[in-house]
Amino acid sequence: MNLLKKCVVLLITIGVVLSSSSLVFSQQKIVAGEYYNLSDYEKLTGKKITKFNEAPQLADLVKQGKLPAVEQRLPKSPLVVTPVEKVGQYGGTWRRAWLGLSDQWGPNKICHEHLVMFDKNGVDVLPNVAESWQISKDTTTYTFKLREGIKWSDGTPLTTDDVMFWYEDFLMNKELTPNVPSWLTAGGKPCEIEKIDTYRFRVKFAVPNPLFLISICKSGGNAFFLPKHYMKQFHPKYTPKEKLDAMVKEAGFQFWYQLFDSRGSNSNAWLQNSQLPVLYPWKAASPPTATTMILERNPYYWKIDPEGNQLPYIDRIAQSLLENKEMIAMKALAGELDMQVRHVSISDYTLLMENRSKGNYRVLRWRQAVGADVMICLNQNVKDPVLRKIFEDVRFRQALSIAINREEINQLVYLGLGEPRQCSLISGVAFYDPEWEKKWAEYDPKNANEILNRIGLNKRDKDGFRLRPDGKTLILNIEYASGVFGPWTDVLQMVEKYWKDIGIKVTIKPIDRSLWETRTAAGEIEVDIWNFDRNAAVISDPAHLLLDPLWARLYSLWYRTGGKSGEEPKGDIRKLYDLWDKVKVTADENRRNRYFEEIINLHKKNIWMIGTVGELPQPVVVKNNFRNVPEDVIWDDTLRTPKNARPEQFFFEG
Repeated sequence: MNLLKKCVVLLITIGVVLSSSSLVFSQQKIVAGEYYNLSDYEKLTGKKITKFNEAPQLADLVKQGKLPAVEQRLPKSPLVVTPVEKVGQYGGTWRRAWLGLSDQWGPNKICHEHLVMFDKNGVDVLPNVAESWQISKDTTTYTFKLREGIKWSDGTPLTTDDVMFWYEDFLMNKELTPNVPSWLTAGGKPCEIEKIDTYRFRVKFAVPNPLFLISICKSGGNAFFLPKHYMKQFHPKYTPKEKLDAMVKEAGFQFWYQLFDSRGSNSNAWLQNSQLPVLYPWKAASPPTATTMILERNPYYWKIDPEGNQLPYIDRIAQSLLENKEMIAMKALAGELDMQVRHVSISDYTLLMENRSKGNYRVLRWRQAVGADVMICLNQNVKDPVLRKIFEDVRFRQALSIAINREEINQLVYLGLGEPRQCSLISGVAFYDPEWEKKWAEYDPKNANEILNRIGLNKRDKDGFRLRPDGKTLILNIEYASGVFGPWTDVLQMVEKYWKDIGIKVTIKPIDRSLWETRTAAGEIEVDIWNFDRNAAVISDPAHLLLDPLWARLYSLWYRTGGKSGEEPKGDIRKLYDLWDKVKVTADENRRNRYFEEIINLHKKNIWMIGTVGELPQPVVVKNNFRNVPEDVIWDDTLRTPKNARPEQFFFEG
């Protein structure tokens, strides 16, 4: 293990296993753009925050008697957000774009608040809705303390009653939650949650669960609390059947749980139901229209800046509904978006840079935690038995990999801004392996041809394409979600040429994302495409490695359902799941990391995912008067980017 890796792993260890009552990370000084409990901030700075301030629009409502004073709206210990540049000023509407409700993760990743949060780089775990926590030595029990006095957006206090409502009446209700998410289970059994008092609750697992805390950071955005005072009206435990049936019918649903889901439990309910109380910096002003979605300031938001100003600084967010990401890029070029990162692609970079003065914006370069922008996955569960045997041969995957001219792709498609590499973790993160990065990644079409000949694919049809053992032309059918991220079509067209040069026929078929998701989940796509993201804290979310892999969805389904569905894996793939079972229950950090390194080594050996170009910068378009946007952010789904840029402290200058 190299020195950098050791350091990163050590930091993760500190952040995950430390029994905490206040400051959970080992910082001795204030870091810009991070979260601090009020007591921790005051201890580190020697500065006392005794007076609180609020946005002028809220102050007016206080004067009118329509809103309590800011001191009454904030919790006993607000969370302090340190500004990236300076203390901001109130006001303004943040103009951004989205693709509609199917693009819900755009606003979700700006607003979601988890029980605990990753720091901006995915190394430490920070307090958030939970002010503190304690972990038993065997990691079976986690005790959390909610931030006392924190309130929902309608002014109702958040308490452990909301936690127990979420647990007992949602998570444990089979109609609402047929299958408990895997991150809330251990040893095949769901967690148990018990109330201690108004603000403290305990989460217990049947076996050690050392990864639970970081799992919350990744997966817990819609977990642990539902506003009981509002949501109970949609639940048969609290509402008479006749009344509930009438509401279900009026809403156009057939079952009560459909109504409950739409009003508050699904991830985009808060966007469609403006009456739903939330804990976010902004809340929906009204349901989305055909053109715009407006989010407005939450007057009860529970975070402040170092001068005691209640956040957020920005009054509202106006999300323009556009048809595709190309239109988003054009709107950014015209200077009509104040800050946009989602759906801005590296392919837009040159035009964005050329139009900075005209559009009065700057272009930041965040770092993508993406090991390969195009990850090519040969479906190990492909239904065609002849094709499956070919795909299962690691030599075939090796030949395809070295037939790709990654440097040419980098120069022609990515403007030379990326790194030609295998589908592997990015440098600088835990478990990065430089050998894996270069494994079977050197362009060598001659060797690729020789390998294919050696494994018996040496016969060709009249057009020069290789034949399968059954005499049919070997065709690789690539299907991918169109218009999602990046210049995937351009890359695939180049890959098609490279593989044609070694006698492999390729078809490329872009399909609608919803259809792609359906076909991928069913294991119906022969060769699948996505990007190898979620690298920043991979042990918290090894989706591509084994839990939700495009290259073996039916094997992962078998694992996730305990053998009830899917296909039972064998060989090295079965070893992946056996190792992950050990990772999940091993409290000893060193042993746990060794097991995970074995998972990495299996991937290095088998090349189930073929990479192209990765470690790309992520362009971010920011108007020149839009401030406190950091320049050094890691863009990663695991970190819920741009939430790790702390949008609540963004502001308009002047």
